[in-house]
Amino acid sequence: MVEALLQLDGIGFQQLGLEVGGGAMIGGIIGYAAKKVAKIIAVIVGLELALFKFLETRGVLQVDWDAISGGAKNATASAGEAGGDGASLLSSLLSAVPVSTGFTGGFLVGFKKG
Repeated sequence: MVEALLQLDGIGFQQLGLEVGGGAMIGGIIGYAAKKVAKIIAVIVGLELALFKFLETRGVLQVDWDAISGGAKNATASAGEAGGDGASLLSSLLSAVPVSTGFTGGFLVGFKKG
């Protein structure tokens, strides 16, 4: 029955497998790279904050730590406000389910291995 429904839409199991598998491969590569980049950025930011603290204790500069933490709060608040048209978003998401499912699984595996 599932095969008959897929054939009505013009999608076969082979095409579905290629989309899921291709998405998983791409997701795995991107997930692995994303974790490596995130580690590098975390080290750079950590070193920068340590340098700021060191220079502050030496009296070379004065750091407004409240402003630094406030910037992080503003960034997370603005990220949560992103929105769009619900109907068009739903139809777009449903058309990309096979690729995005594979991509998500691959991304999670790649991110864990990275």
